[in-house]
Amino acid sequence: MNGASQHKFPALHNAMWPGLVGKGPDSEPPIDLETMLDLTANASVGGVRFDGVDLFLFDPHVSIDSSDDEVKRLADRIRARRLAVGSLVAPVWPPTGGGSAMGDASERKQFVTQVRKACEIGKKLRDAGIRKSGVIRIDSAASPAEWAIDPHGNTKKIAQTFREACAVAEAFDERLAAEGEICWGGMHSWKRNLELLEEVDRPKTLGFQADMAHTLLFTLGYNAPEDRLLPEAFEWTSPDALDDALKTMTRALRPWTFDFHVAQNDATVKGSGSHDKTGRHCLPNDPNGKLDVARHAGFWLRDDNGKPTRAFEHICWDGCMFPNATMMQPDTWTAVLTTMMAVRNAHGWS
Repeated sequence: MNGASQHKFPALHNAMWPGLVGKGPDSEPPIDLETMLDLTANASVGGVRFDGVDLFLFDPHVSIDSSDDEVKRLADRIRARRLAVGSLVAPVWPPTGGGSAMGDASERKQFVTQVRKACEIGKKLRDAGIRKSGVIRIDSAASPAEWAIDPHGNTKKIAQTFREACAVAEAFDERLAAEGEICWGGMHSWKRNLELLEEVDRPKTLGFQADMAHTLLFTLGYNAPEDRLLPEAFEWTSPDALDDALKTMTRALRPWTFDFHVAQNDATVKGSGSHDKTGRHCLPNDPNGKLDVARHAGFWLRDDNGKPTRAFEHICWDGCMFPNATMMQPDTWTAVLTTMMAVRNAHGWS
């Protein structure tokens, strides 16, 4: 292999949901799946391409109620671009047909139903030979403010819903990954994520999904100041302090982590479209980015002794809520792919 690609594993995936998340009537139109696939397939750096895509199972990309024929056509379209499918996002939120994981019985039943439908599509894609790695992504589908009305009771409810979802996933030989993000109740800090995972206690079936942009905000205590790891009004002039905070967080959550997103963040919070306030994903070369992406990825991809964990068959780039004009620029995907390659070269294997 040439110097641009020192390792074969993990595979490099691009997320399709940035074409949907934050888009809508009060923002910009969605970017259709065909265009997102083409942007991904056409990116190349030194002969290295993206190996696959992770999908959001929601219209107008992929209907959660897709028929067998529709799933087959989807697989054919992705295969024709020499890409694979990895992780799938289950549309568990009320606006997408799901329900709060800490809601009433009807809402929680709908949450589990959406997980079942996602697992069914995942199996069909495996049977089609297009999907050989990945998880089903979920979250609590509830806000921190709603959760805070009864923290103990609501965590118990979320855990019970997640256990029911685990039983469904196990029937399909799937694993679930709970996305750590400050906008999800009961999952809005690193400590609350750990507490929830331990409460569910299904470590072979339910794990954590780490996104570098979102987990950076855990260190700053957004929506959970009691769990912050960096000083209040941190000035970003002490890289050692940032490293220490990230090491504390990753040491706690890394053993639970099933799915990993490479991302950059400028440590501010934003939201657009129907998406709640969350971490601001930046381009990897954004001068305001606070992460040394390739190096800090190693805090998740290497164990406490510095050895690669080899825990992920693929890693994924996540860049939600970029303007459409940015998404349509080939240079955007060249920069992203270059960063993904740097992460793999630093922490991958052959």
